[in-house]
Amino acid sequence: MLDKSDKRDLAPLFRARLAEAMAARKVSQAELARQTGVDRSTISALLQPGTRMPNAQLAADSARALGVSADWLLGLSGRPEPIADLLAASLSLTEAPRALIDERIFAWHQEAAGYKIRHVPATLPDMLKTRAVVEWEYEPQLGRTAEQAIGAFEDRLGWMRGSGSDYEIALPLHELSAFATASGYYEGLPADTRRQQLRHLMTLCDQLYPSLRLCLFDARKLFSAPVTVFGPLLAVIYLGRHYLAFRDSARVETITQHFDLLVREAEVGARDMVAHLEALLRRVG
Repeated sequence: MLDKSDKRDLAPLFRARLAEAMAARKVSQAELARQTGVDRSTISALLQPGTRMPNAQLAADSARALGVSADWLLGLSGRPEPIADLLAASLSLTEAPRALIDERIFAWHQEAAGYKIRHVPATLPDMLKTRAVVEWEYEPQLGRTAEQAIGAFEDRLGWMRGSGSDYEIALPLHELSAFATASGYYEGLPADTRRQQLRHLMTLCDQLYPSLRLCLFDARKLFSAPVTVFGPLLAVIYLGRHYLAFRDSARVETITQHFDLLVREAEVGARDMVAHLEALLRRVG
């Protein structure tokens, strides 16, 4: 609770912010008095030097009428936006189409160009897949438009690789094992397609290191939902039909720390990936 000296210290700031908000929204003293249910003389007095802080109800009503945060008006916060607006700006739910051409994802990559991208994919990372794997995985959804969609997808992957961003990707160990043995999600994937994909991953891990780093964590020890962290700007969790996107720095940092733990505790590090992929290649039936 504020003591008397605190209230005297904050009173000039309250007057200044009240006047600032009224001017920004072109709200007159008479209009603010009408919206808050007080006399115009009460609002006039609030704007005069030497006036004490208003009671909590009047402060809250004034903030609501002016579309600002009561905490900001009272000098308790540096952000004028109401908490609901801050939450709306920092958290969004975006539809995640089952398609290769995802404008939202591509825009996030463009926004984060030059930053480090941390990624836990839902399956193999799309940007590292061969054309044959992409066709096998997405053609049932794309139908006759598959060829055009895949061509556009490859063009955008080329842009991402030249964007100046470092990509660090963490996968659960069982994902690549299931891929190599065509089990689970990958049941029915031809052996030649799997061999080609594993060789492609070996080439990329060898040629693009350290700008591309792939590691494997044990999901029995650590679990992760599909997530992408776009530098310090944005963290996105993939829910299946939607992306849950966070922009506030505290949550972005929390999700970044989660990803970094996956990397620290990885069973197979980036330097050992090529050897691990060679071993998986021998398991392809």
